[in-house]
Amino acid sequence: MKKPAKFWEKLPENRVRCALCPWRCIIAPGKVGVCRGRKNEDGELYSLVYGSIVSMAVDPIEKKPLYHFWPGSGVFSIAAPGCTFKCSHCQNWTISQASVQDVSTDDLTPEKAIDLTKRYGCRGIAHTYTEPVIWTEYAIDVGELTRREGLYNVYVTNGYINAEALRELRPFLDAANVDVKAFSDDFYRKICGVPSIRPVLETCEWMVEHGIHLETTYLIIPRENDGPDEIRKFCRWEVEKLGPEVPTHFSRFYPHYKMTDCPPTPVETLERAVKIAKEEGLQHIYIGNVPGHEADNTHCPKCGELLIERYGFEVTRYSLKNKHCPKCGAKINIVGEYVQGKRGWLSL
Repeated sequence: MKKPAKFWEKLPENRVRCALCPWRCIIAPGKVGVCRGRKNEDGELYSLVYGSIVSMAVDPIEKKPLYHFWPGSGVFSIAAPGCTFKCSHCQNWTISQASVQDVSTDDLTPEKAIDLTKRYGCRGIAHTYTEPVIWTEYAIDVGELTRREGLYNVYVTNGYINAEALRELRPFLDAANVDVKAFSDDFYRKICGVPSIRPVLETCEWMVEHGIHLETTYLIIPRENDGPDEIRKFCRWEVEKLGPEVPTHFSRFYPHYKMTDCPPTPVETLERAVKIAKEEGLQHIYIGNVPGHEADNTHCPKCGELLIERYGFEVTRYSLKNKHCPKCGAKINIVGEYVQGKRGWLSL
């Protein structure tokens, strides 16, 4: 659906400057921005992807991954085509690197999104699969309704968003998983096609400061961002700027898109990253994309007690008592209660 956009300013000669993300695209009449989801029409900026659904499913919240947020709950997951990045390894490139003209979409009003969320027994809504920042206007409208209905509203995002947009989104965003794709500008330029990592780090820091539940994912790619020094710098930044209790997911890479010649990440590399993270003081460290690995579980950072056991995206054991370790009483960084959600693919 096409809707008037927020977060932009007029420029001479009917051009506009989009202020949604750090690209701050200057867009001539009839043209679109980097994300392909925002267009200048006669000197006015429009969102082309408001409620334009390219993918929709009921997922476990653990798939996002959000391990410390309403564990076990089902989440109604939706996406629009487009992205602010051009990642060479994107597993959803057929929709993230597309525009609304390239793919089949369905219109989903915020009201209908809420209806489907409740119909399928979900605890909330996730803006995921592609980059949710590009339809922040829609996420805000959805978030206003989730607040009213007692549901949650979450982002799975690359974190490339400006503070002015974050400020307007904040009252309606409960949690986010931010992909910190590496810890160097070189990687972001070479692999993601953006100038710098700095806006991503600033988004993470802003979210923590303003009370949005945050978890980070670092996809470890062999020979690209797997060096011990880089991993250690990432972990030190997390401890110093986000806090040691923020959950961190080191995820296994599998070949995709333009990086099919790169091998899957050795499990030993992921385990080395976990070891480094523990040495630096992070409390909740996970290994993703390795089903059944011990590092997929949550342990008490104080006494080591097994608190949440998982296999894949399923919670198979939950031992917390009122968000505290049942053995030593330590308080654990968990938002919401453990619930058993529904699963399955949906259609409109």
